[in-house]
This record gives sequence, structure tokens and C-alpha cells, in this order.
Amino acid sequence: MFVRESVELGGRELTIETGRMAKQADGAVIVRLGDTMVLVTAVAAHKPREVDFLPLTCDYLEKTFAAGKIPGGYFKREGRLTEIETLTSRLIDRPCRPLFPNGWRYETQLIALVISFDRENPGDVLAITGASTALMISDIPWEGPIAGVRVGRVDGAFVLNPTLKQQDESDLNLVVVASKDALVMVEGGAKGVPESVLVDALFFAHEQAQPILELQERLRAAVGKPKRPFIPREKDSALVSRVAALGADRIRSAYAVSAKQERQAAIGKATDEVAAELAADFPERDKEIKEALHDLEKKHVREMILAEGRRIDGRKPEDIRNITCEVAVLPRTHGTGLFTRGETQALVVTTLGTDSDVQRIEALAGDVTKRFLMHYNFPPFSTGETKFLRGPSRREIGHGALAERALAAVLPSYEEFPYTIRIVSEVLESNGSSSMATVCGGALSMMDAGVPIKQPVAGVAMGLIKEGDRVAVLTDILGDEDHLGDMDFKVAGTRDGVTALQMDIKVQGLSRAILERALTQARDARLFVLSKMSEALAEPRKELSPYAPRIFTMQIKPDRIRDIIGPGGKTIRALQDQTGVEINVEDDGTISIAAVDEAGAKKAMDMIRGLTAEPEVGQCYVGLVRSIREFGAFVEILPGLDGLLHISELDTKRVRVVEDVVKVGDEVIVKVVNVDRDGKIRLSRKDAFGVPAEQALNMR
Repeated sequence: MFVRESVELGGRELTIETGRMAKQADGAVIVRLGDTMVLVTAVAAHKPREVDFLPLTCDYLEKTFAAGKIPGGYFKREGRLTEIETLTSRLIDRPCRPLFPNGWRYETQLIALVISFDRENPGDVLAITGASTALMISDIPWEGPIAGVRVGRVDGAFVLNPTLKQQDESDLNLVVVASKDALVMVEGGAKGVPESVLVDALFFAHEQAQPILELQERLRAAVGKPKRPFIPREKDSALVSRVAALGADRIRSAYAVSAKQERQAAIGKATDEVAAELAADFPERDKEIKEALHDLEKKHVREMILAEGRRIDGRKPEDIRNITCEVAVLPRTHGTGLFTRGETQALVVTTLGTDSDVQRIEALAGDVTKRFLMHYNFPPFSTGETKFLRGPSRREIGHGALAERALAAVLPSYEEFPYTIRIVSEVLESNGSSSMATVCGGALSMMDAGVPIKQPVAGVAMGLIKEGDRVAVLTDILGDEDHLGDMDFKVAGTRDGVTALQMDIKVQGLSRAILERALTQARDARLFVLSKMSEALAEPRKELSPYAPRIFTMQIKPDRIRDIIGPGGKTIRALQDQTGVEINVEDDGTISIAAVDEAGAKKAMDMIRGLTAEPEVGQCYVGLVRSIREFGAFVEILPGLDGLLHISELDTKRVRVVEDVVKVGDEVIVKVVNVDRDGKIRLSRKDAFGVPAEQALNMR
């Protein structure tokens, strides 16, 4: 049955339809805004897997045909997910995953395909809404709906689902996922906006998402399938009671240990002891025993925080772990920052490159280049584990993107600092918010490298424990507090405002008061971290590392670019070979010259000036006699540019034969006396008498 429903959002129509495409999926919809269309499908297996986690896969794919393009490269077809596709896949997964019923072990897959793209409206928020709608009309049990919207702010006014052009003009870019009663997820960046603006933006998004949720309900009423019967396995009350009786004191003692590794060892020992004591009464039920112990852990930690105001490592809710900051710890890198907060440590390295190092990305909206790259790595030893090292995981890509947004807001302009900047974060230890440690270390490493950032940036991860009316907002959360808590809220920014945030919420009904409290507490923590960072390095270094390339820029007329490039690039290659520099030429005539040796750069600049210089009437030049005729000599005053030195201009007295004064190969100081319409140059030697050689231009 074909059904289409629409709703007006910010003066534009959002449409969702079903029943025309992908009808064999359990649920399939097409979401459209402008001429951007995203097909989203939901399918779940009918037999469960023997696993102890939710087997959910979310994939977002941008088809190049959607924008009327053919993929580049040798194979001419889409390959593995791009970074944008990976990040959007995470945006779909994070809000959808918590809404599946506990114990759902059926392989479930959400696929979003961008099938039409108008180069104005991105497909990411449409894919989130589409995933919700596909699940809503399917027979898959799911506690939706949710809706995804984007919020920008242009000239102080919030804009719902801004176009790509409006996003460029905006000082705010938030992807917000909302349910009827609550915010579910937030991801985005800002240009140092105050916390009060963020709160207003989030609740603006929640309000604007309501018509989309109502639209989904209308679709479900029209074509929704009956949900599959699914009854979560009930817990054995007898087993739970025995576990509580045997494990409560052991869990309490284990959580009295503040150090992560020792605490985990104590918890593991308690688990093994309880399982061994119950093995006879509950044979082959180790999984249930461990689940009951985990519930016991969660209950104990939450009650300890809410009732006693004491956290796992003994801190109060608003306390920050001990922080140490170091810079210049690696002798041959361009800039380094080693940031340690409690048991979380990130070694962050900044490398400066040239225009040839920019990343070129083939995207639906058009090919783009990136001059700022942030790469985050999370090796298994950082948590004391052993795993295969493969390519970056979705989590690593997501954490790197969050740190990149946080730091991009304070970068200098290309005109001010014409470098490609790559930051790599190697997480060496992890127990809570390694992404925020990456932000702090990234700011330190850039300042150590001499990047003139506008302000230092720091980040902190906030948590929440909520039981009824009892609420605790936690600053600088541990990994266990993230796992056992109700919110993970990462906030990064400068002293003036927020540059990036990411929020995942596991509870319903996060009030404005709680959100404001969390942001205020995060700001206080951020200012404290910034003060600790300033003790190591308060501002960018004035000089670059001696191992970093020096980049010099100059401007020529665009119509002289061909003189620098030469036929088939011959001239520019010769310039680079002769001077040992790297030369990049922009279409507007901007030339950047990169060299570790400053002398080589200056030599290249002099040669380029010579190639592009134009003869100036009245200016004296050191020229080279190239050929002689009866009527005078042809003298090269600029590379490849000759002028006529007439026999009458050779001397103040009469000259009988040109060779009496100059010969081929002689250097001679001459003055340009005329340049006619055809570009022919007339020179004079006698008018240059008395001009010192150092005052004449030698640009050959």
C-alpha cells in the first residue's frame, strides 16, 4: 500500500513515503527534503543469535549517481564507506540502539541510501528520521519514534535544517535527535557560542521535531505491521537473590578500590567466587550469574553516588582528576602535547605540511580539500587488552571528528598561516573520555608547533545519575560511570564559549534545569583544565620547529602563471630542482613556496620575480648581451625578455662599431627608456652612466 505524508518545516516541505520501493524489507521509507531523497530500510532476522549483545548494524551510503556523478578512481564504483558515511552511520546507530527491547538478539540491519541529492540539503538528518520511520512501520519491536533535525544560527536567529550554504554562514551546527518527551542525542560544533545559546538551540530543536514525530505516527497508523511477539527472558528471582546475598559485600569491597586495574581485578575475583559457589545449585548458568552481578554493580555505584555523594574513585560529583600537561616531549616532531588526566593519557602530535599535503575528498556536494586533519587512534594496550590491530574503527573515526570540530573553530586563516595541519592522537591510557584528552593535547601540540590558534581549547566529559527526583551531575567521568550512568555529555570549548559537544542520553525527560546545570558544571571544569594547560604553555610559540617547512607567499598576475609553470610543467620543475623547494601555484596568482632552508625559498622567490617581472620605464637593469647587429645590440634584462640597445644609445660619444663597446656575453647596465604598444623595449646605456651596479635590478 502506497502512502505519502508531508509536514512543513521552516517553510519547506518534508515528505515521507512508503510502499513504492524495497517492499520486501520489513520496513522501507523514502524521506525527501527539497530534491534530496534518502531510502531507508529496516530488516531483522527471525532466529536469534547466541550472543550477549544487540546485533545491530547501521550503514549510510551516498550513491554518486544521486548527484549526477561517476565515481573517480580506477574501478568507477563506490568502495568502502567514506568518513562522512561512517560518521552518519554512527548518528543513526546511537539514538536507535537504546530503543530496542532488552534481550533482543536478532540480527537487525538499518541501511540508508542517498538516491537523490540537490547539493543543498544533506541527507544525514533525513536518514535518522527514515530509520525511525522504517522501524515504526515494520514488525520489529522498537520503542520509537525519534526524529533527527539540524539547527544552525545565522545572524542570531536559529535556522531549522539549514542548507549547506546556510551552514557555512552559521556559528552553530547541531544534529539533534528528539523523542516526544526528551532529547535523545546531540552531535555538533559551534564557533565559541555561550552555553545559554546551546540550551535554547536544543529546546528549539525538540519543539521543531514534534511535527515529524506526529507524521511517523500517522504512517504507522496507516500501514504499520503488527509487532512480532517478543517476551524478554525473565530473571530467575531465586538466582538473583542468591547472587545478591553472596555478592553484595564482595562488590562493595571491590568498588572501594580506586585504581582501575586493581578494581577490575577485584570485581573479576568476586565474580569468579560467586559463580563457583553457585555452580552446584545453578549449573551451566554462568551468564545469568554474571548478569545478576552486573546489575548489582550498577545498583551499588548509582546508590553510592546519589546517597553518599561519593564516586567510584572517591571523588565528589564535581571533582576533576589530577591533571599533568607536557609539551615538546618528542625531539623531531613539529609539536607535541602529552595530556594526562587520572588514568587517561593522550600523546598528541602536530605535523605541518604544504599545499601538496591537503586531503582531497570526492563528495556528493563536490570535490573538496581539507587542510586540517585530526586522526585519533585507540590501541588495545590503552585499556590493558590484546586485540588485532586493523584500520580505524567507527568509534575512532567518530572521536577524531569530535576533536576536529572542537579545534577547527580556533584555527588561523589560510592567509595568516598557509600550512596543512595534521594532528594525530595516540591514546596511551584510557579510563574515561580519551576524546576530550585528545582535544586538550591537540591544543597543546598546535601551540608547541607554533600554530597561531585564536585561543586554547579544552574538553571534559560529563555524566548523569538519575533515580526519580534524585539527580547527580558528574564532572570528568570514568569509563565505568559512563557505562553505568544515564548520560555521556562531552563539551569542548575556549574560555569564551563552546566549540563542540556530543551527548547521548539514556533516560527520558532530561529537563532544561538539568541540562543547564550540566553545561555550567562543564564550563567550570573547562576553565580549570585550561588553567592547568596554561602552566605548560600559555600561548603559541613565536617560532616554528626547525624541522617544520617554512612557507613564503607571493602574488603574481594570474595571466603570468603560465610563465611559472612552463610547457608541460618544465619551468616549475626546474625551479624546484635548482632551489630545493616546493612551489604551489593557485589560480588567483598566489604562490606558496615551502622550504626548510630559508635561503632556498628566497632564491626561488627571486627567480619567480624574474620570470614574471615586467619592464619598467626609467628602471635600470643588469642585462646580458645576447646578440649584436649593425644597428645595435639585443640585451636580455629579464628572463626570456630582450630589449634593443641602439648603437646611438651605447655611449655619449659617437660609436662606429657596436663591438667597440660591447660583445656577446657581456653584462651591461642599461635603462629602459620606452616600451611601445607591441611590447618592444628600447634601452639606453649612456642614460645609465653613473648608476651603481647594486642599484640596478639583476633579475635574470
